[in-house]
Amino acid sequence: MEYRRFGSTDLKVSVVGFGGWGIGGPAMVGTTPIGWGDVDDSISKQALIRAKEIGINFFDTADFYGLGHSEELIGEVFGKSSEILIATKVGHRATDEKTITLDYSKKHIVQACEASLGRLRRDAIDYYQLHSARLAHLEQGECIEAMEQLKKEGKIRYWGLSLNTFHPTIESEYLMDRNLGDGFQLVFNIINQRAKSVITKSAAAGYGIIARMPLQFGLLTGKISAETTFSHRDHRSFRLNREIIEKSLTGLVDVWEIAKNRNISKTTIAMSFCAHTPGISTIIPGIKTPQQAEMNSTVVNLHQDEINIIRDAYTKHFSTVVSLMENQG
Repeated sequence: MEYRRFGSTDLKVSVVGFGGWGIGGPAMVGTTPIGWGDVDDSISKQALIRAKEIGINFFDTADFYGLGHSEELIGEVFGKSSEILIATKVGHRATDEKTITLDYSKKHIVQACEASLGRLRRDAIDYYQLHSARLAHLEQGECIEAMEQLKKEGKIRYWGLSLNTFHPTIESEYLMDRNLGDGFQLVFNIINQRAKSVITKSAAAGYGIIARMPLQFGLLTGKISAETTFSHRDHRSFRLNREIIEKSLTGLVDVWEIAKNRNISKTTIAMSFCAHTPGISTIIPGIKTPQQAEMNSTVVNLHQDEINIIRDAYTKHFSTVVSLMENQG
């Protein structure tokens, strides 16, 4: 496993991290699924252990994943282990069990941090993130005050922002222009390459970069077909419609040829593209089983002609697909 410095911090993170959304389980807020369907906690714990065994030291979660359950599992398995770096997020919460509320008030962030520390069984969070806060929240200022206060108090070591999926530029520039925060989490993968300029600029400014969704909801594993359906408790049931799946698969034909010619998995191609994009510190594929921990952590060197094929596919096919995804919500 390769380890990289996270921006200008003293954190050394594994190039492949552990995305902890899936192990949160099939949580619902009213009729809205916020998880990935059913999971087995015992298998999730095995996945966490196996990930550590193969060298993963960076585990990313959020207090909203499983409404705290993902944090609880990570806390049960690792507790205060100094070998493990924990990143979690704040800002999304469920009110009256039916409504998803965005709350970036100072009071909520401070209280939520204490709750996360309890579930994670830790004295400090290594990297704390505002969960998709937008420009208006940053300008209001309470969320920034809360993060700086928590850092001063030693409750968190570093902090940053998990950027919007489709338009990550404005919020990242707001923090960079003011030299605030230590890193950004953003969507970047073969299908969605919109954040490339943000990666380049923020990495040059000393920010650590976490690439989330490297497998784009499973589309880049090769396991989803036009006939695939998802449980009503899986958020993909309303995010991946037939048109998005079909157009994605069409655009991936040339990319899959790379995997075939190299005799490697489609997942490995997807992970490798992210790993060899300059500026990225760590990549966090979703991991729910020990097998996924192994499969999702394999990275190989890509040749320039292979990278060109992937970039051409984005220009010809995937920019349109990403627009469809944005419209789908």
